[in-house]
Amino acid sequence: MKPMYHENQSRGLSDHGWLKSRHTFSFADYYNPESMNFGLLRVLNDDIVTPSMGFGTHPHENMEIISIPLSGALRHQDSMGNKHIISTGEVQIMSAGRGITHSEYNDSSSEDVNFLQIWVLPKERDITPRYDQKFFDEGNRKNRFQLLVAPENSEETVLINQDAWFSLADIEAEKQVIYEKNDKKNGVYFFVIEGSVNIDGNAVKRRDGLGIVDGETYPIVAQSKAQLLAIEVPLVD
Repeated sequence: MKPMYHENQSRGLSDHGWLKSRHTFSFADYYNPESMNFGLLRVLNDDIVTPSMGFGTHPHENMEIISIPLSGALRHQDSMGNKHIISTGEVQIMSAGRGITHSEYNDSSSEDVNFLQIWVLPKERDITPRYDQKFFDEGNRKNRFQLLVAPENSEETVLINQDAWFSLADIEAEKQVIYEKNDKKNGVYFFVIEGSVNIDGNAVKRRDGLGIVDGETYPIVAQSKAQLLAIEVPLVD
C-alpha cells in the first residue's frame, strides 16, 4: 500500500489569534475527505497558544488524548481533580472514557507554548476516566527510539487504552536508526518535529508526516539533525 504523506504546508490551518493550529487530519472547521485519519489515529494537531490563553473547560468522551509540549508549558485542570503543569520533556495522557471535562492554558504570561495534541480511538469504551503524565530524559533517545506511550502498565511509559505505541528519537545528521513495529498488524505514522529524514526511502522534512502500512521494520536516516515521533496504531477498529 502506498504511504500516506502529509506535507507541512498542506495541513489545515486554524488561526484564532490566541491559537494557531495546524491539522494533519480533518478537525473542527477543517475538513478534507482524503485526510480523515490514519487507522485509529484520528487527530494530530500542532498547536501554538499565546501567553496566558488557552482552552476553557470542555468535555471529551471515549478518546485517548495525548499532549506533548515542544516548547513552553501547559496548565491543566480537569473534573477528576487533577491540577498539573505539563512542561517540555513531559507527556500527558487522558483516557476520557465515559466522560470528563478539562481546561488547558499556556502557563506563561510572556512566551508562547507549542504542543502536539493527538487523539487515538480507544480499545475499550466507557471506561473510568484516567490521567497520567511523565517526564522523559532526552538523553535516552539519542540516535534511538525512546518509548513514551504503551498499552502495558510500566513505570517507564504512560498507559494508553489501545494497542498503540508512541516513540521519540533525536537523530544526529547522517546517523541511521531502525523502527521495528510492536505489532506487525499495525501501521506507523511518522511525524518530523525538527530536521529532515529519509524513512524507508521516503524523504520527509520538518513538520511533514508519513504513514506506512507495509513492512515491519523501517530504516531511518537523518539528512540533518532531526527529532522524529513514531505513532504506531491499529489500522482497523
